[in-house]
Amino acid sequence: MATMLRIEPVTRIEGHAKVSIYLDDSGAVSEARLHVVEFRAFEKFCVGRPFYEMPGITNRICGICPTSHALASVKAGDAIMGVAIPPVAEKLRRIFNWAQYIQSHALSFFHLSAPDLLLGFDHDPATRNVMGLIQKFPDVARKGIRLRGMGQEIIRILADKSIHQAWAVPGGVRQPLNAEKRAAIQAMLPEGFETIGLALELLKKSFAQFADELTTYDFPSLFAGLVTHEGGLEHYDGLLRFTGSDGTLIEAGVANERYRDYIEEASEDWSYLKFPFFKPHGPYNRSESAGMYRVGPLARLNVCDFAGTPRADEELASFRKLGNGRTVTSSFHYHYARLIEILFALEKIAETLDDDEILDDWVRAEAGVNRLKGIGMVEAPRGTLIHDYSVDRNGIITDVNLIVSTGHNNLAMNRTITNIARKYLQGDSVTEGMLNRVEHGIRAYDPCLSCSTHAVGRMPLVIRVISPDGSVVQEFSRG
Repeated sequence: MATMLRIEPVTRIEGHAKVSIYLDDSGAVSEARLHVVEFRAFEKFCVGRPFYEMPGITNRICGICPTSHALASVKAGDAIMGVAIPPVAEKLRRIFNWAQYIQSHALSFFHLSAPDLLLGFDHDPATRNVMGLIQKFPDVARKGIRLRGMGQEIIRILADKSIHQAWAVPGGVRQPLNAEKRAAIQAMLPEGFETIGLALELLKKSFAQFADELTTYDFPSLFAGLVTHEGGLEHYDGLLRFTGSDGTLIEAGVANERYRDYIEEASEDWSYLKFPFFKPHGPYNRSESAGMYRVGPLARLNVCDFAGTPRADEELASFRKLGNGRTVTSSFHYHYARLIEILFALEKIAETLDDDEILDDWVRAEAGVNRLKGIGMVEAPRGTLIHDYSVDRNGIITDVNLIVSTGHNNLAMNRTITNIARKYLQGDSVTEGMLNRVEHGIRAYDPCLSCSTHAVGRMPLVIRVISPDGSVVQEFSRG
């Protein structure tokens, strides 16, 4: 008799979701599905608004990554205005983005995933959270909290607010950096380097105990991310590159405005999250996943030829030894990739602040509507983020398409939890450790589903085994 197990809600992610695990007549797992159950509708209610309002509206899509949405939005506005922003404005935007990487990746690693990585998947769920981490590893937890705070403080120094800022605008930014603020940011960086060194050491020491996860999370796919024109690691601006699982270049560098030639979106009736896929590999087929690709930290380190800073390049070389020498295909190593990107961000912030041009006060270009379409693409911490706007001659939005980072990873997340369920679920026997492993398969991608984060305590969770006639065969609950 075919049955279904449901995990609801999934905990320690940013937002609300549930998982259904489908069993076939023999009791084996046939499929696992991640249901994103929130409906946001930004693509619709933004229609009719002036394009210059879009950064303020869309950065409220999420309280964790408003900076990413603001930057994608202002870049779309730059394109509509047809301007090249002042050089210092681009540098300031880049620091803004790297600070976002520090705070977001620190949240993902220290608050959401470290309880699993440092305490263990089978640890008591009552303390398998940041509070339990504080009890067992107080220094690590404290440094992780301070590292995230550092990223938020850099954003606040630049934009006067740490979330939902109105600082980045079409044409540049609203205010320059002064010497006092530069010194304040520079003073924070040494502690950041110390903390990320500790985190890298702890994570790499933990790999031996996760041999099963390293293989369970491993599967072939394409990878996508922005690179510089030279092929380097890129977070703010660049060409969109696609590579294969073996590192083969599928598309070496696609101009941002041509993304629709390569990415198409499909939908399923059981999730509000769309299913982007690589269009040149044929029509959408979820079961075969021929067009599946991954984005985010793992993908960015796979598609780039180099990082471009000394310490990050050294870690990148070590990272690639975990794969075939070029590509790492286990999604478990998203955690390692995040820490390398924090290191890279710290190095790039230090390097950029050392340039005296950073104090230039020409930070904004002025213009009106010169084009009726604008596409803004950045690398958000979780992956490639696309804002695509159409406007009329008065600059009023007539159409919006948003492809968020988590959406790109939708097919891969479903593949990951299916692999985990097939390995750890026997019949309809449900254990706490199995549930947490399924949840962690999602947390590895650090999905951002809304502004809500569940980081502490035991969330209510219900799993039901349901027969084809709709009756409940078994129920498991916690919380």
